[in-house]
Formats: sequence, C-alpha cells, structure tokens
Amino acid sequence: MRKIFAASALVIGFGLFGLSASSAMPLAPLGQAASGDTIQVAGGCGWGWHRGPYGGCRPMYNCPPGWHSGPYGRRCFRNW
Repeated sequence: MRKIFAASALVIGFGLFGLSASSAMPLAPLGQAASGDTIQVAGGCGWGWHRGPYGGCRPMYNCPPGWHSGPYGRRCFRNW
C-alpha cells in the first residue's frame, strides 16, 4: 500500500511540475533585432580547437578530406 501511495504522489508531483507556467528565462520581444554591439566569437580557442570540460582549449581531431576518424576520434583512417 505504501508503494502505491509513493508512486501516485510521485506521478502527481511530476504532473503538477509540468503544468507550471513559470520560466527561468524571459523571451525577447518578437519585433526587436539583435543589438549591434554584440560580437560573435568561436569560444576563443581558434580554428580547429574547442573548449574542454574544464575550460581549456583542446584540438577537435578532425580528419582531412578522404579520411574518417576512428574510435574516440583519436586516429584517422583512409576511406577505401
């Protein structure tokens, strides 16, 4: 009986949580364009690099045309 009550309380709780109308991020007005003083950057690492899990720059391990990446993207193999 306890398991049924616990399961029903969990389902009701998730149902009420899904019905809430609040949002953490407000939406911008539809007619407003992006500001002109915004500069888009590619993470600050440069071409062929990306940010790692701790914020450092890491290589993307992309292979040249005619090659494909192997397991975990560590090695390039020819496309035969």
